[in-house]
Amino acid sequence: MGDTEELANALRDAAREAGLAAAAVDGLRLLSGGASKEMWAFDLVGEDGAATPLVLRRQHAGRRFSSQGLPSVAAEAALVRLADSVGVPVPSVAFELPPGSPAGDGYAMARIVGETVGGRVLKLPELAEARAGMARHCGEILARLHGASGYEDLGLRRIGAREELAALEERHRATGHDRPVFELALRWLKDNLPEERTRVLLHGDFRNGNVMVGPDGIRAVLDWELAHVGPPVYDLAWLCVTSWRFQRPELPVGGFGTREDLLAGYESAGGAPVDRAELHAWEVFQTMNWGVMCAGVAEAFVESSRSIEAGVIARRASETEFDLMRLLAPDHEAWNVR
Repeated sequence: MGDTEELANALRDAAREAGLAAAAVDGLRLLSGGASKEMWAFDLVGEDGAATPLVLRRQHAGRRFSSQGLPSVAAEAALVRLADSVGVPVPSVAFELPPGSPAGDGYAMARIVGETVGGRVLKLPELAEARAGMARHCGEILARLHGASGYEDLGLRRIGAREELAALEERHRATGHDRPVFELALRWLKDNLPEERTRVLLHGDFRNGNVMVGPDGIRAVLDWELAHVGPPVYDLAWLCVTSWRFQRPELPVGGFGTREDLLAGYESAGGAPVDRAELHAWEVFQTMNWGVMCAGVAEAFVESSRSIEAGVIARRASETEFDLMRLLAPDHEAWNVR
């Protein structure tokens, strides 16, 4: 029996254990992407012969779980269900792999059709109408998520503004790179990053590239593994990082909208009013956050991880230095040079 057949049998058994009338699993295939977790598409065939298209997200059995936010993939399933309950568009969870399953740690969810590649989201003509309302929709989604309760037992990491800044500086030092712009940003953040007024449930990686989009708008929010509890502006600012605009820098929200529309959507759906200076400070933080991530990849690339993807990400550390200078000196005359 091959590995794929064993996985199919384990999925069928898990579906049955969850109370589903599962007769077989067909068309099981590994999907591309999924840098940290495997993603498998399959059809769950019922006893009546009807096929339900699903996607498995899993950590392979025996492989050490790694995440900065959630303690397990099963906890992620519980979080996705919670997000669904407060009106966040997510793929509905069909069933989870039980503890000790030979398939590993994971869950099966509805297979939704849409575009997830950030650059294509901004270019496809059939998504033009969706793009027009996406910034406001993003604000509404984040307001619903930030207003959620019932996550206390999920084992989420809890971290405030000062702890975030200290952790960012520690990660920067660990790269061993001398980057004067990062040093300038750190000094600025120590003086300007405000203390949080409240802590809420955060997605942790809410951006263009982690949402599935169709002509009707955002169909699903994906990749919840960095979810944690912290200041609400953390999510709003991450969405505005220049790298997620994919060659559309004039539209600060994901390359498809304005901060005004984002905040209007956020407040209309119950989010607390956001001070623009606070949002700016967190944009500086998140831009450096992404830069430090890229620098860390660069260090790994030099040591061992010689993949094309790692090399491409590593070089982006220098891009974030430019972005930080634009944020820290937005009115400087050098930006008007043609």
